[in-house]
Amino acid sequence: MKVTIENKKGLNKDVRVFVDKKTMNIHMDEKYEEIKGTVNLKGFRPGKVPREILKRQFGKAVFNEVLDKVLKDTSTKALEENKIKPAGQPKLDLKTYGEDKDLEYILSVTELPKVEIKSIESIKFDEYTVKIDPKEADKRIQEIAKNQPNFKDVSEDIKSSEKDLVTFDYTATVDDKAFKGNEGKNTQLTLGKDLFLKGFDKQLIGVKKGEEKIVEAILPENFPEKELVNKKAKFKCKIISVKKPEEVKINDDFAKNLGAKDLNDLKTLISKQINDEYKNSLDRLSKNQILKEIEKFKVSEIPENLIEDEIKILSQGMNEDDRKKSRKNFEEIAKKRIKVGLILNEVGEQNKINVNEQELQAEVQKQIRMMPGQEKMVMDFYQKNPSAVASLRGTVYEDKILKFIKEKAKANKKEITKEEAEKILKESQKQDTKSVTEDSNQKKKVKAETKLTKKTTAKSTKTKTTIKKSKKVSKK
Repeated sequence: MKVTIENKKGLNKDVRVFVDKKTMNIHMDEKYEEIKGTVNLKGFRPGKVPREILKRQFGKAVFNEVLDKVLKDTSTKALEENKIKPAGQPKLDLKTYGEDKDLEYILSVTELPKVEIKSIESIKFDEYTVKIDPKEADKRIQEIAKNQPNFKDVSEDIKSSEKDLVTFDYTATVDDKAFKGNEGKNTQLTLGKDLFLKGFDKQLIGVKKGEEKIVEAILPENFPEKELVNKKAKFKCKIISVKKPEEVKINDDFAKNLGAKDLNDLKTLISKQINDEYKNSLDRLSKNQILKEIEKFKVSEIPENLIEDEIKILSQGMNEDDRKKSRKNFEEIAKKRIKVGLILNEVGEQNKINVNEQELQAEVQKQIRMMPGQEKMVMDFYQKNPSAVASLRGTVYEDKILKFIKEKAKANKKEITKEEAEKILKESQKQDTKSVTEDSNQKKKVKAETKLTKKTTAKSTKTKTTIKKSKKVSKK
């Protein structure tokens, strides 16, 4: 294989690859020997089919397979040997090829630019720890207790009232006829929450243990038996028990029911939980600070093809006129994003950071847990969409690189109160909203200018105003 680098223009270059016909014929011979032992043709013993017969039967397919393999192997080797990292898919132009011929082709490549990685130890960022007042943990525990009331049985002569827990069996009919799913056993309702059928539990106020009660309710829009939707059903309810709520005692037993060792341990866990809630948001601010610092690193040149790809993503859903008006703004955003991406990738490569299969699967499982009840759908999505898995791998890779930088950089550690954390996050949200508003206003301005241009053009057409065409300036 002979490789020459031609037409060097900035990041663009042509890689000419030449493979002589002798080498190509060796690859062809190897392939014919490989298939010789697997082909069964009438009149020939396995492994004894003559080369000419194989060539007549499979020659075209064999050559195409060999060509694909040689192109893949030689192009990869040519780029690696010349230390060329392509920014995107190279374009391949076959010059000469064919059976018993030399192979010559040109790879048109846009190369990744040189990235100057400064000492990441010099990067500075704020790292926040939120100090939680013990009163905040107590307040959160009281809220948990309020939402997890205890109930105690009452005697048979005590009637139910709002907030009581009523347990009952029922059978239901529509127009005096039973239907599928019309029975329920040990059904529990907290009266007043109206969580079963609209107005159902209010009709159970005043019932006693052992009593029977007819309750009427309209079957909802999402009822499985479609022919019964919006029809009135009668529920014959047999009251099994009536329980009154009692104040939950916040003590060690309460804490143990929540998985803590004791009440003090629960307070520690709740404090950590509140801290983590703020820390996740504050960590995003730290990440943005690091990314801003990374933007100061030097990149020799941003590849045009990557800019164009990013602009396409940014301008999705816009018409051609709006895209043209917004191009300059999108170009700046695209360059910034690509620059940061190239720098992070260089940090990853220099420090041998990668994502293994175990880490990738852990992230998939994390995504699945975020959508309870739709686990199978999410799993199927990732199994059927390799591009989604690749995107997920990219996210994990970036997070690992940022974590690495964070460990090496200079952290300005700050312990702040919950109120200070809320103030910082509110200010950050305000800035984000301002940026979104400015972007939205830019788009509105583009649309307004586009409409104005169209109106002016229409008006000019009606008045038959003659506009002299300017000469086109050719871009060289």
